[in-house]
Amino acid sequence: MSLSKFELVKQQLVDSPKTWLVTGVAGFIGSNLLENLLSLGQNVVGLDNFATGYQKNLDEVKGAVGDKHWQRFRFIKGDIRNLDDCKAAVSGVDYVLHQAALGSVPRSIEDPITTNAANITGFLNMLVAARDEGVKSFTYAASSSTYGDHPALPKVEENIGKPLSPYAVTKYVNELYADVFAKTYNFNCIGLRYFNVFGKRQDPNGAYAAVIPKWTAAIISNDDIYINGDGETSRDFCYIDNTVQINILAAVASDEAKNEVYNVAVGDRTTLNELFNGIGSALKNNGVDFDKAPIYRDFRAGDVRHSQADISKAESKLGYAPLYTVGDGLGLAMPWYVKNS
Repeated sequence: MSLSKFELVKQQLVDSPKTWLVTGVAGFIGSNLLENLLSLGQNVVGLDNFATGYQKNLDEVKGAVGDKHWQRFRFIKGDIRNLDDCKAAVSGVDYVLHQAALGSVPRSIEDPITTNAANITGFLNMLVAARDEGVKSFTYAASSSTYGDHPALPKVEENIGKPLSPYAVTKYVNELYADVFAKTYNFNCIGLRYFNVFGKRQDPNGAYAAVIPKWTAAIISNDDIYINGDGETSRDFCYIDNTVQINILAAVASDEAKNEVYNVAVGDRTTLNELFNGIGSALKNNGVDFDKAPIYRDFRAGDVRHSQADISKAESKLGYAPLYTVGDGLGLAMPWYVKNS
């Protein structure tokens, strides 16, 4: 059996280590990227201001990879809204994985100015710093929110609608800036439109927690579960290891694959009702019983009804091959949540 594109890339990186910058390194996705890169023997610079990231995430990665690999990590406490911090972070770096942002549709509706500052000003700062440093590649976290009110399913990269939230506006502007930098400065980027990524170290606390960690924590604590709408809203939930895979593939991709955006998902749909049952089953397998019915309430402003990705472009151009379904991911993630509850 031949090795997958991802297995071949990982072997090449082990044989010839590079230097990576991960912004938002103390966050959910950033810390998972850090863990995987260090495990592959890579050198990693991490930038974070701890606005939504945590030192405990970095401590957990250190424990997971061991002291030898941890020696290859250099942390910079800084803010992407500060151009000097961005310049310091990209110095000597081969590949940039730009994850730092303020997520959450509700947060952006409540505070659009702060969301704009982090997601647009911060993004532009990182672009300028990376361009001036002459990095080999710049891969950034885009968002499925860019599809806005476009009704077609599955979502195809070339067909988008109007944004439905300030957050969606900021992520679309990222794509516009990346395209302009390609045309104006010949600085080619890859944008990854994330679809509901989940997994270990995703924060269950706070008003803007994503649905899977929020419900998981509530079930473990025997608290009520609230579902916005009738529960038939659906999403293309993507386990974190799939997301790590495509970030690494995008970073080392050929020039022909750059100046593009790609969907990051599994190409499937799960309703909130199905998700509720799936989380309950996965937790039951880890010794957590829950017999409360969910409580239904009004739909949330700025949310789309259904979302599902077409991932064929990522498969053909990047060699992306997601290995984990939503059920697989829930099974893998639940032991971490039970242990850390």
